[in-house]
Amino acid sequence: MVAGMKAHDVRATIESLKELEFRELSPFNQGTLGVYWASGGTSPWERHPDTDELLFILEGRADVTILRDDGPVVTPVGAGSLIVVPRGLWHRHTLHGTVKELYLTPGRSEHSTAEDPRHQT
Repeated sequence: MVAGMKAHDVRATIESLKELEFRELSPFNQGTLGVYWASGGTSPWERHPDTDELLFILEGRADVTILRDDGPVVTPVGAGSLIVVPRGLWHRHTLHGTVKELYLTPGRSEHSTAEDPRHQT
């Protein structure tokens, strides 16, 4: 086996977490492969200026809102589905009940609690 390679039991890892605890499974290129779970609410806005982000819903359902130049796009994402958020676009989750998610996030992230972070000064 190559040094650093190992299998990850994603479900067992998520079950060991507290709510809103994020766990890195592995570095991936310049990013992070990880998991978390949460039981509802809307996240702050975030974006990744350098690359896309992959979000995979393992359990539950979330609406992912992506702010494009022509306005917000809301995409429902259910268990077993994934969405790729394009580089540089602000996005956030609205969770409908408990959601367990695997994510592949680039190294650099920006966050905002503004109503519309595209218009921050």
